[in-house]
Amino acid sequence: MHTYMKGRKIRMNIYVGNLSYNVDDNGLKDAFEKFGEVKSAKVITDRETGRSKGFGFVEMMTEVSGSQAIEELNGSELDGRTLRVNEARPREQRPRRQY
Repeated sequence: MHTYMKGRKIRMNIYVGNLSYNVDDNGLKDAFEKFGEVKSAKVITDRETGRSKGFGFVEMMTEVSGSQAIEELNGSELDGRTLRVNEARPREQRPRRQY
């Protein structure tokens, strides 16, 4: 997902897969900050157990820094795991589950 300002993209949302279960939001943010300002970093966790699901999302403030982070970090290692890093796809609208 991108945010536009006067016709140009200024933010990039990045998917980060194959994360170690030991990596938290701060660890994810730290890995991306060397490429530019990170607006947010979130490791996705299981609602019931609170345990990491092994993936997360990082929102970079500029498309340039986001693209550089993807290029440098995709296939690199973090906490013993080889990362899969690419631009996130927009969320699909799904009907709410009925319990």
